[in-house]
Amino acid sequence: MVLKGETRTHEQESLDELCFLADTAGAEVKRQVIQSLLKPDPATYIGKGKAREIKDLAEETGAGFILFDTDLTPAQVKNLERLLEKKIIDRSGIILDIFARRARTREAKLQVELAQLNYYLPRLTRAWTHLSRQEGGIGTRGPGETQLEVDRRAVRRKIAHLEKQLDAIERQHRVRRQGRKNIFKIALVGYTNAGKSSLLNALSGADVFVEDQLFATLDATIRRCRLSDNREVLLIDTVGFIKRLPHHLVASFRSTLNEAREADMFLHVVDVSDRAFMEHIAVVRDVLRDLGIHTKKSIMVFNKLDRAHGDTDINSLKEEFDPVVFTAATRGIGLEDLKKAVTGVLAAAEEEHTVCVSINDSRLIAGLHRLGTVLSTEYRDSTAVITLRADTHALQKIKSLVDHEKDINSDH
Repeated sequence: MVLKGETRTHEQESLDELCFLADTAGAEVKRQVIQSLLKPDPATYIGKGKAREIKDLAEETGAGFILFDTDLTPAQVKNLERLLEKKIIDRSGIILDIFARRARTREAKLQVELAQLNYYLPRLTRAWTHLSRQEGGIGTRGPGETQLEVDRRAVRRKIAHLEKQLDAIERQHRVRRQGRKNIFKIALVGYTNAGKSSLLNALSGADVFVEDQLFATLDATIRRCRLSDNREVLLIDTVGFIKRLPHHLVASFRSTLNEAREADMFLHVVDVSDRAFMEHIAVVRDVLRDLGIHTKKSIMVFNKLDRAHGDTDINSLKEEFDPVVFTAATRGIGLEDLKKAVTGVLAAAEEEHTVCVSINDSRLIAGLHRLGTVLSTEYRDSTAVITLRADTHALQKIKSLVDHEKDINSDH
């Protein structure tokens, strides 16, 4: 729907994305309808006249359901289903359906089920009234209870149960994150289908599931990556964002997004071949701002460079975004440039440190070379004095390694 202050082009782009969502969910789009209104009709969103028009169109094309590119209120869904005599699905509903299809792990399935229940709770409309009023008999006076109220209470109990299960999983994640606290973590964030998983695979040599579909990745996937200076970092692939991503969906995936919160920096991956990529950048930044993690260091990664349109102004993007790297992950283009850019961000946060270790402790010396940039090594009798540069996380790891070796030597 084109509302006051919006353009038809903008709405068509949103509708095209809705068609992609429908295709991902396994539906075939029969026809598209765009309507211009000053404001939505509170009862039906589109008004009764347009509803009659859509009803005729649905009958003509044999449509099984009607998909709206917005989130409808429970009352609007009820009114539209009565007028159109077809199943009504809104934007959140189709996204939830895709998430349910994509969920593979136990955690993802729990998260999707929780999001579905939170979505459908206010939309329960099965108001059976056979228990609405009981009269006669001792102890039976009073309003009783509708079946709808029973259903809602059952859903709330299920929601509470799922939240407890997800809390238990999140506690396990916190323990794992504690074990990773001394290594630099980089989260890949971006609009859905920007190529984050492909980039993760290309940088780390991993074999993460990749498909040219929306929301191919729901779980946070973590892989190790070696940078150009031989330093090791962790890459974290996260669920993709989308325009008007339902808030209850974001809340349900909190444990996945917590991995992004714990990251030290972001790679903001952008599909530069998509005409709407500037709008996608704004959507991702808005979500990161809502999550309170928008101030982290980041590198803008314009991916799918090999598919970019001829009129894409690369030079202006370089001027507008800094630091910025252009890649084509599936073809291995720009990967070394990206690793150097990450190394540059790390170097800017590094400090110089001097460590004294035994020259016989080859394992510790190798670990120092892996964790930082060794500037010099001076030998004094049986001791190696190593001066290096490392970021805060690496320095903490170095300190723990040195202290660990001291404890072992003192035991002997």
